[in-house]
Amino acid sequence: MAMPTRAAPTVQAAGTSRSPGSPHTVLAAALLAFFVISLDGSVVNVALPAIAGSLRGSMADLQWIVDGYTLMFAAFMLSAGTFSDRVGASRAYAWGLGAFTVASLGCGVAPDLGTLIGARMVQGGAAALMVPASLALIRQSYTDAGRRARAIAIWTAAGSVAVAVGPVVGGMLTSGLSWRAVFYLNLPVGAVGLALLTRIAPSPRRRAPVDLLGQFSVVVSLAGLTYAVIEGGHAGWGGTGVPVTLVVAAAAAVAFVTTQSRSKQPMVPLTLFRSRTVLVCLAAGFTLNAVFYGAIFLLGMYFQQVRGASPVGAGAMFIPMCALISVVNMAGVRLAARKGARVPMVTGQLIMAGGALLMLTVTPHTSLVVPVLLLVPIGLGGGLAVPSLTAAILENVDAERAGTAAALLNTARQVGSCLAVAAFGALIADTSRFRHGMDTSFVTGALMLLVTAAATALLLPRAPRGTAPAP
Repeated sequence: MAMPTRAAPTVQAAGTSRSPGSPHTVLAAALLAFFVISLDGSVVNVALPAIAGSLRGSMADLQWIVDGYTLMFAAFMLSAGTFSDRVGASRAYAWGLGAFTVASLGCGVAPDLGTLIGARMVQGGAAALMVPASLALIRQSYTDAGRRARAIAIWTAAGSVAVAVGPVVGGMLTSGLSWRAVFYLNLPVGAVGLALLTRIAPSPRRRAPVDLLGQFSVVVSLAGLTYAVIEGGHAGWGGTGVPVTLVVAAAAAVAFVTTQSRSKQPMVPLTLFRSRTVLVCLAAGFTLNAVFYGAIFLLGMYFQQVRGASPVGAGAMFIPMCALISVVNMAGVRLAARKGARVPMVTGQLIMAGGALLMLTVTPHTSLVVPVLLLVPIGLGGGLAVPSLTAAILENVDAERAGTAAALLNTARQVGSCLAVAAFGALIADTSRFRHGMDTSFVTGALMLLVTAAATALLLPRAPRGTAPAP
């Protein structure tokens, strides 16, 4: 792709005769990124038993096939957002999608588990770059707030569809062809995304010195926290490695805050956290992801370990929940246009909390129809709230900070997912107390949602029709 000229000290993508590209083309490219990232996570889970048989992997190896991706995704999210702002969203997206596609090929041809896990880590890092870049492309291409909100809802719906079809597609590919086909599936999607980018002009760049210390400290902090949560949930919190890693993560976090407060051009301006809207959206995003993906983890284990369902059968039980999310995404956008972001955010969190509490009625002998139906309010609540909180946080930052803001939000959401899966997994580790652990997990999630819903209602300002909430 053509690089912008450096003739003037402004943030411009100059020096190209290429047209900016239709916003619809930009949206198509952006949602492909989110679709393939979401699809990749769900299809791989179904393929794990086949991978174990083919490459002779232990349970720990299989966990790292999933967790290596998650760790790199969470650890590099903030750095990726800053990188997207500095080199331009279109370039960052292209490099991320290219790396993701090549890493998918590496996963497909991997001769051993070490190679597969390493390629999965590259996928996670590339995915971290793609998410904030794709949102920044939407932010830059849709100047009208209402149309931008609808575009974000469509972007979110693409991920919902991928989550819904992923387990079924993964089961079909694994059974009909090979587990390697699960990764080859990403290759044509990546090719289409890169082809669409050739029709889009380079995005503006924000010229600023690279904050190497800030980037290093945030990667170490988030990587350490993610590793500690994963290992703590798997091997126990008393092991030597977990407390040490937590100390390192805390020290790196302090270093990050210190460097950002003293830097003239910080990677993540701490002034962003002075906005009530930003803080509320980060807290709500963390909690919504924690409960949503925590529920998927818990019910996935319930369907398979307690009720004896196959991986494909267990995945199919999530389709009703996920299939409705895209519909609710658009309803949430329309509601936000009339009432502001606060109404769909509060309503969505309360609906999800109600669904979590209703899960307390599920027992080892409950008809499988019951948990399948009770998953629906959990999905509906998230589908209603997420587009509004995403639009609200992007509306409260300057356009050149869109990548950073998107990275902050997605980091909070990703860390919420990691912490929930690790903590809830520890609670159900003892199969003799599975139901108690599941009930405790859903009660904890419901309480978190009630707290963030109250914070949203009290702290998120009202917004007039057609506008985003004020900071």
